[in-house]
Amino acid sequence: MTSSIQIGEATEAAALHFLRGKGLTLISQNYRCQYGEIDLIMKDHDTLAFVEVRYRRHEKYGGSAMSITQKKQKKIINTAMHFLQNHQTDTASRFDVIAMSPSKAKMAYTIEWIQNAFI
Repeated sequence: MTSSIQIGEATEAAALHFLRGKGLTLISQNYRCQYGEIDLIMKDHDTLAFVEVRYRRHEKYGGSAMSITQKKQKKIINTAMHFLQNHQTDTASRFDVIAMSPSKAKMAYTIEWIQNAFI
């Protein structure tokens, strides 16, 4: 039986591999502060992408991307602001979502990359 922690680690690793394959560079993983956590902070050319990785086994309640509530978005935004204040950068930034679900094909996951998912 696979625990939710193991699933979370595996999906984050798959998301990181996917984004690296798209040319992004890892800046930080599991960045934490008093406001919350950001799964991945990636550099995409001249933009910082704050990435939330979501996995759902089924689409019953709207799926992975729809599981990011307004409250969760606010936590991510506040955490990103903390990161930006503590890491001197004048780079543009955005909030992305990697929405994942089990794949029926040979791949382990279906991955949807939503850039500029929220403000």
